Amino acid sequence: MMTNQAKKFILLLFVFSLGFFSGSFLQKQFGDLKEAQEIEKTSKIDLSLFWEALDKLEKKFINKDKIDYQKLLYGAISGMISALGDPYTTFLDPQETKMFLEDVSGEFEGVGMEVGIRDGLPTVIAPLEGTPAFKAGLKPGDKILAIDQVPTNNMSLEEVVKRIRGPKGTRVTLTILREGWSVPKDFQIRRDRIKIPALRFEMKEGDIAYVKIYNFSSLLDYEFRKLALKLYQQKVDKIILDLRNNPGGYFRVAVNLAGWFIDRGKLIAIERFGDGRENLYKSPGPARLKYTKVVVLINQGSASASEILAGALRYYTKAKLVGERSFGKGSVQEMIRLKDGSALKVTIAHWLTPDGTLIEGKGLKPDVEVKNLEDSQEDLQLKKAIEILNSSS
Repeated sequence: MMTNQAKKFILLLFVFSLGFFSGSFLQKQFGDLKEAQEIEKTSKIDLSLFWEALDKLEKKFINKDKIDYQKLLYGAISGMISALGDPYTTFLDPQETKMFLEDVSGEFEGVGMEVGIRDGLPTVIAPLEGTPAFKAGLKPGDKILAIDQVPTNNMSLEEVVKRIRGPKGTRVTLTILREGWSVPKDFQIRRDRIKIPALRFEMKEGDIAYVKIYNFSSLLDYEFRKLALKLYQQKVDKIILDLRNNPGGYFRVAVNLAGWFIDRGKLIAIERFGDGRENLYKSPGPARLKYTKVVVLINQGSASASEILAGALRYYTKAKLVGERSFGKGSVQEMIRLKDGSALKVTIAHWLTPDGTLIEGKGLKPDVEVKNLEDSQEDLQLKKAIEILNSSS
C-alpha cells in the first residue's frame, strides 16, 4: 500500500503541474475549509477522482508489487495532455527529453528521418539524405502502421520516436503503407549514428547555384552566411534552394536566411497566439542576394521553417515554388523543462506567411507542380527548376 507521505508527495507534484484543485479535495488532505472554499470558486477539475482511482488500483490490482508510482505519474500527465487532441503538445519523460535535445544538436543514433502525426497515424515527414531511412527507400507521406509488429495507432509521437531510435547496429522493422499501395510492406532498417549536415552546394548548367539545405540547425546560419557572401562576390544571379525533405529546425535561422534575399524590416512571418495576439518577425537583412532569380524546390517533406522561408521568398522575390505541396507544419511549440529532467512541449501559436496565409494543416501549393517518378532516377523537379531559371530573362 502507498504511504500517506508518498501520497502527499504525488499530490504536491500535481499542484505544481496543474495549479488548480477542488475545495473538497484540498479539504480532505489539509483540513483548511476556508482556503478550500476560496479555491473551489475558480476550480476547473476535481482531482479527488484521480485519488479515488489510484486508491482502488492499489486495493484491487493483482500485481501490487509491480505498481511503479513514477510511471503512474508520467502516465497521468501524458494522458492529460493527449486528451487535448494536439499531436504536437506532448509530455517528454527524462529519456525522451534527452532524445529531443540530441535532435536539435544534429547528432543521434537511429534511422535518420523526421516523423509527424497526420490523420491520426505517425507519418514520415522526411528521410534525411544518406541515412538508413533514405537508403531503405522510405518516402515523405509514408504511414507507419507498426514498429517491430507493435501497432502505432494509439502511440504518441514521442513513443514512436523512442521505439524507432536505438543503438547503432541494431535493427528496427517498420510496417509502411504508401499512397497507391493496396497492402503495407515491412522495411527492416539497421540503425546508425546520424549526423545531419547543414547544406550542400554545387554549380549547375547555366551558372546556377544549387543549394541543398538539410535542416535549419544553428550551424546552417554560419554555413549559409559564408556561401551567400561567396555567391554575392561572384555575382551569381540564379539560385535553386532545395528544401525538399527538410523538416525544419530553428525558426530564427529561417528568418536570417530570408534576410539575405529580402530587405531589412520586411515582414517574414506572423506568430499568432490563441488569444489573437501576434508577434511580427522581420528581415534582419543584409539582402545581398535580393536581385537573384530564385526557384525553391519543395515536397511533402518540406515542413515548418522550410515553409516559412519558401512562403516569404515567394511573396517578396517572386520566387517560383516547384515540386509538390509541402507538409503543413505551421504550429509553434515551447519547451518547458520540469524539475526531474522531464519536459512539456506545448503548442502556443501558429505561423502565418507575410500575406496572412495559415500554414498548419494546409502547406504551400507549388507554382509549378512536378512529381518525381518513383521508379526513375531522373530528378524531374530539379530539371524543371533549371529550365525555369535558364529560360528567364
